Amino acid sequence: MRDLSLHILDIVQNSIKANSTFIKVHISEKPDDDKLALEIEDNGDGMDSDLLKRADDPFTTSRTTRRVGLGIPMLKESALKCEGEFNIYSEKDIGTKVFAAFSINHIDRLPIGDIGDTMIALITANPDMHFILKLESINGIFILDTAEVKKMLSGEMPEAGEKQEGENQYCVDINEFAVIQWLKEYIDEGIKNIFGGVLNEVDS
Repeated sequence: MRDLSLHILDIVQNSIKANSTFIKVHISEKPDDDKLALEIEDNGDGMDSDLLKRADDPFTTSRTTRRVGLGIPMLKESALKCEGEFNIYSEKDIGTKVFAAFSINHIDRLPIGDIGDTMIALITANPDMHFILKLESINGIFILDTAEVKKMLSGEMPEAGEKQEGENQYCVDINEFAVIQWLKEYIDEGIKNIFGGVLNEVDS
């Protein structure tokens, strides 16, 4: 993986395949520990204890059509090779939470990448999904909640994980070009405000 955003894309796609309707991506700077932490939480199918024990095996999968990794082993490797840590928590029929931390100043830490492009790709491909992106550092907190965006567009707010029915649910669709353009600019500005001056690759 070339950057953190690609890891996020990989893990979130696994969550989508696991029938999640709610996915939260939380990226935070922990100044006391010199750590950049990533946490991805979903409400998908989850894993039983046996599958969870083998989740960091690149050849482990719950799929029967072909044997592919869960995307987890590469994230674990990226974290551990730069003095970080990795954990995964999952419960069958409840969901999964993946946590990885990276030493900010380690030479092998991956750059954060284009989080905006990643989130926009996920939102446009899965418009009925409820996504939350939370960014946190000493500079403050940024939150993008697609349920709040839909509320702004229509005056209605779905519950976390609630699927929407009907083609005309929203007055303005979240996939409208103007909305997507605004979302991209909003996320990019959030990245600069939260991680500018904290991560060397982000312009302040």
